[in-house]
Amino acid sequence: MNLPETSGEQLRIGVAVTVPEPYSTTLQAARGRVGDPAAPSIPPHITLLGPTVVEPGDLAAVERHLEEVASHYRPFVLRLRGTGTFRPVSPVVFVQVVEGIAGCEALERHIRTGPLVQDLRFNYHPHVTVAHEVPDAALDRAFIELSRFDATFVVHAFHTYGYGDDEVWRPVRDFPLTGAAESVATRVPGAGSAPDAGAPGAS
Repeated sequence: MNLPETSGEQLRIGVAVTVPEPYSTTLQAARGRVGDPAAPSIPPHITLLGPTVVEPGDLAAVERHLEEVASHYRPFVLRLRGTGTFRPVSPVVFVQVVEGIAGCEALERHIRTGPLVQDLRFNYHPHVTVAHEVPDAALDRAFIELSRFDATFVVHAFHTYGYGDDEVWRPVRDFPLTGAAESVATRVPGAGSAPDAGAPGAS
């Protein structure tokens, strides 16, 4: 995983939709079986904002921004089915998002504004990583083993994650989607096309 450098008291955070149980355990176990060393340290998730450095004094503003984002959107159905890969660009195998893509895209665009504005390198592609930077045989195994994976759940919230000194990503706070009328597919005013927080370097 490519992590941004920090200095002093700076923190690394991320924002994601957390895959709920029982699917989370299934995907994390599969990632462990193919020998991915990140399996125990990264809960299964769909990235909305990749690893980002923030100053401790800016956390309150970041949380207010995320509260505001969450207030604009209502819960939506998300379905995971089958596998895909970023090879040969990056050694990553993932479970595909086949329903709820518009909801993820709208949240990603809106989150990546204000105090979290940033330019990213790849077109946004919501997914759940199940193997990253492991040998080709392990990538092939993950691709085949989870090719029939199928899970549907309702996204009621997104979460901030913090990167600990032990190199583990842990959920910090949830931000419930409380919008009553606005569709998750509504375009965010002033936001352009979104590069990917979930492609290489944010697994």
